[in-house]
Amino acid sequence: MKKFLVILFLIFVGSVNAQQKANYALAERFRELTTMPIIKYSLDIHPYYINNTDRFWYSFGTEEGNKYYLVDPEKRTKNLLFDNAELLAKISEITRRAYDPKLLNLHFEFDPDGETIRFGMDGRNFTYNVYTKELQVEGRRTGTSYAPYWMYYSADSAYMLYAKHHNLYAVGNSDKGKDTTEIQLTNDGEKYYSFNREDEGEMEGRFGCEARWLKKGHRFYAIREDARKVEELWLIDALANPRPKLKTYKAELAGDKNVIQYELIIGDLDTKEVRKIDISRWKDQYIDFLYTSDDGSRLYFQRYKRTWDETEICMVNTETGDVKVLIHEVDKPYLDYQMRAIHFLNDGNEILFRSERSGWGHYYLYDKDGNLKNQVTSGPWVAGPIQKIDTAKRQIYFVGLGKEKNIDPYYYVLYRADLDKKDAITLLTPEDASHDVTISPSNRYFVDSYSRVDLEPVNVVRNQKGKIIMELEKPDLRRVYELGWRAPERFKVKAADGVTDIYGIMWKPADFDSTKCYPIISTVYPGPFYEYVQTRFTLDDDMNTRLAQVGFIVVAMGHRGGTPMRGKAYHTYGYGNQRDYPLADDKYAIEQLADRYPFINGKKVGMYGHSGGGFMTAAAICTYPDFYSAAVACAGNHDNNIYNKGFVEIHYGVKENKRVIKDSVNGDREEITFETRSKTNQELAKNYKGGLLIVTGDMDKTVHPSHTYRMVDALIRAKKNFDMIVLPGSSHGFFGENGDFFERKMWFHFAKYLLGDDSADYQGDIDYFLKKR
Repeated sequence: MKKFLVILFLIFVGSVNAQQKANYALAERFRELTTMPIIKYSLDIHPYYINNTDRFWYSFGTEEGNKYYLVDPEKRTKNLLFDNAELLAKISEITRRAYDPKLLNLHFEFDPDGETIRFGMDGRNFTYNVYTKELQVEGRRTGTSYAPYWMYYSADSAYMLYAKHHNLYAVGNSDKGKDTTEIQLTNDGEKYYSFNREDEGEMEGRFGCEARWLKKGHRFYAIREDARKVEELWLIDALANPRPKLKTYKAELAGDKNVIQYELIIGDLDTKEVRKIDISRWKDQYIDFLYTSDDGSRLYFQRYKRTWDETEICMVNTETGDVKVLIHEVDKPYLDYQMRAIHFLNDGNEILFRSERSGWGHYYLYDKDGNLKNQVTSGPWVAGPIQKIDTAKRQIYFVGLGKEKNIDPYYYVLYRADLDKKDAITLLTPEDASHDVTISPSNRYFVDSYSRVDLEPVNVVRNQKGKIIMELEKPDLRRVYELGWRAPERFKVKAADGVTDIYGIMWKPADFDSTKCYPIISTVYPGPFYEYVQTRFTLDDDMNTRLAQVGFIVVAMGHRGGTPMRGKAYHTYGYGNQRDYPLADDKYAIEQLADRYPFINGKKVGMYGHSGGGFMTAAAICTYPDFYSAAVACAGNHDNNIYNKGFVEIHYGVKENKRVIKDSVNGDREEITFETRSKTNQELAKNYKGGLLIVTGDMDKTVHPSHTYRMVDALIRAKKNFDMIVLPGSSHGFFGENGDFFERKMWFHFAKYLLGDDSADYQGDIDYFLKKR
């Protein structure tokens, strides 16, 4: 009996020693990082080019306050634009007020002479010559007079367009000698078929309108949406006073029969004519406006088939109303809508069009009639956003992804390409980092702020060949490191196919001990249009640093199907199955990390996600209930059959059904309908074994709370045990007191299920551990 008691005692002692206590005090300390003065310090440099020259100024904040610099790249000079104390002393002589030079936060603009800046302070207007240091006061400011936002004038300022009671109106400008009698241009407007903003159509007065003037003359255009038949959704504002209030709004859901219809309107104020242009091609098509020519004779738009695998670039003759198709594109299984790019060169005489027709996003040059002239970029890499187009030299500056084998494929790298040559591409930023560039007006120089999550920003000036010619300020991060902050670490593993590279980052506690074994939490977002895995240096990492301080290894990583930044095959991997496609990759990646690092406990695994990440999180803990011990799923679109039409139908697929309806009187006609069906998390509820916290805001219009309620209902019916939080007044994001409450509840939840520490359950105050510090 004694031997049995000794063994039992040893087991008890061992279990107590093995349990790790949550370090809430350290997590609370890192919450202070979001309110400390250091968050106001500068990391990157954002140049302001002066009067269309290559000279620029910028401000940069450190412990010494904001300083303002003037840079001349041609002369390779950088000087203080002014001495803060000296300038403020001169201002004080006029205003008779004292100012702290370290707290100066000045907004100004340069005069055409390139020497004089203009700014306002304490109700006065000042000019200051940065070379002679002469300050002049130009009298008291009486307040800047701006026209109301709804005043939208024609190019010659003769007329103004506006909306009233859902219809389109115009009025002449008396300053131009025009009649100020109100002219009503349309009379068919009504709610949800309006030229007004949605919440203004029932109000008296003049308001901003959706119509826009052409660049010359008095003609105008508008793409008007008809949402009258679109069904409604509702939310209850429980916190409204004096009683709860119903919030009603239109919402297109996946597979809906009645969706928004688009029409193009062109009008002429001189003739008072307003006409609808026939732009129909496909049932329930989507329309994007693109460009109007300088002379106002041509208008360009893009239309998409509802199945999102076919599109056309079209030109409208604004005088005749004729529509001409310039570019027709078919791309299966769906067009890359997120990274689409169309640029009109030389006023529409050429069109630069981005396409994934080769399996990789690249640029193609067309003439004004839609004939292909040149494929500007090609190869097994992705040509991303264009930064600038030099039409004189026939060159483009653009972001490339994955072209250099020694650079992370997620990093923005700057290239230059010739429009008239194939693959005439020059690498301009060769460092293994993500580059944020601003190109000078002459294209001879550019400011480059490059960084990684583990590399502080490096701010430099480069010439047109990419050579660094000047180094600029470095961030002031001393206080960050004193706080104990440590940069996350990068890693690379394989996807579940054993071949595809998966890139991620890892956060460790500030008191990390390599001899200990920590639970691991994966913070997730499934995409498929973007992977929320940071690439640039930041102190704002969506709660990951703070979560790690509680006592966890926190990771964020991509997965197959997550982003178009790695090519078409990668980002269409999950087409038709948005629920399951990222799960195996996340699980296998964590297994590899646990095998690689002895400080990771592969038996204690958690997951956290918001929105699409909340959807993925609930799916993961129900699909692999023996692998994930804890999960926090927030604002998740758990049932995509009641989610946003555009997102679901693009990425899940929508089936077009056609049938012929016999009609002996009016003739046979073709009927087209659409249907889509998505897998839901409710279907997985029966597999769940424990550890889930599910959260929603009750005023979420982006992902309606009913998504969460349906998942909760399925769990209840399956007789499952879980935790739930509804945040009153919160929309899709959780902010303020609700955000603070949620974050701490997330800490407590993971501590309970991954560390075995439920001490927070016995505290009445949510900020108990902050007060304890």
